[in-house]
Amino acid sequence: MLSTSLPKAPATPTLPMALRVGSIDVLRAITMVLMIFVNDLWSLTGVPVWLEHVAPGVDGIGFSDVIFPAFLFIVGLSTPFAIAHRSSRGDSDRAILGHILSRTIALLVMGLWFVNGESINEAATGMHRLVWNTLSCISFILIWNTYPETAPQWLTTGARLLGAGTLLTLAILYRGGDGTARFESHWWGILGLIGWSYLVGAVTTLLARGRMAILALVWIAFCGLSMAFGAGLVPKALLLIPEPIIGGTLAGLTLGGVLTATVFRYCHLHQLTRPMTIGFLVMSGVLIGLSVYTRPFWGLSKLAATPAWLFLCSAFTLLAFTALYWLVDVAGKKYWFRFIKPAGTDTLLCYLMPHFAYALVVGLGLHLPAFLLAGGVGLAKSFAFALLCVWVAGRLNQLGIKLKL
Repeated sequence: MLSTSLPKAPATPTLPMALRVGSIDVLRAITMVLMIFVNDLWSLTGVPVWLEHVAPGVDGIGFSDVIFPAFLFIVGLSTPFAIAHRSSRGDSDRAILGHILSRTIALLVMGLWFVNGESINEAATGMHRLVWNTLSCISFILIWNTYPETAPQWLTTGARLLGAGTLLTLAILYRGGDGTARFESHWWGILGLIGWSYLVGAVTTLLARGRMAILALVWIAFCGLSMAFGAGLVPKALLLIPEPIIGGTLAGLTLGGVLTATVFRYCHLHQLTRPMTIGFLVMSGVLIGLSVYTRPFWGLSKLAATPAWLFLCSAFTLLAFTALYWLVDVAGKKYWFRFIKPAGTDTLLCYLMPHFAYALVVGLGLHLPAFLLAGGVGLAKSFAFALLCVWVAGRLNQLGIKLKL
């Protein structure tokens, strides 16, 4: 979601943003492909238990439970590079803060419309849930598409106003539950949770100005907040703060990525690649140890956003980033992942693709044969579906549809 750049090693202690950090783009792309894959498992039968989300109240995690936290960590990985890039262009702190807030609001808006779609009363609203989601996605594209500079101003402004007007109309028409509930925030949705976590990570990055000690202390503070929230020790007055922030866990995942990226930039600047790798491996071990230690107190659960889940998923993502750094940036194997590149460069558009696909399948009355919806063949179908979504997003990019918040 955020642009990433790799600093060269100048003689002065500056960090120019000259090159892409390929490993971050690839990690983001792999995570998005897997997110689409696991989100499609609902269409299958006979899915191995270890692949699915763990049920509420159960102590443990499945493969599906590690994808979302990995994405939060990657949001943090990208943030220092994106802010440094804007700063290098001459953007003031005020301008950067404004950009952070606008991105956060965009993610919250998209999250709220998707969440309300989950509980829509189709009869009372007068539209199918898939129509709601499709119109919402089209509106998101109209509002946040990166229009070519040659496009007439009236066209881009009109498209954005049409998107905003459509969202407003949907909110007015909306009825949920038994048909009397109106449009409201039930929970923030995946994109909304990302938005709140990004806000914490980005503002912290902006204020810390690359000082690792400050970032480490803030990360530790949010890890402590995660434990305090799990123990019920957070004062009631503070519970007015959105749970993705006051709960500590989700913001802690993103801050872990911010701290990792800051260490990475410092080590790359000073040519400390091997010590950095050893440090990341040791830190991964420490995080796994913290997960094991805290699990008896609050359990290991994605739905409960426990500290053990925070530490374990941070370790997994840090290990994946370290491995991909050596494979992609050091060994130069980025071309291995060329096919899924759109998932790393236009992640949001890829995330929207399944909503269009599901609406198209239902609208055309298409039905896959049963053997494609079960067991290993079904899993292959869902993975192929994820790759198809990425491919379509790439083709849309070529047609000038590219989302940028």
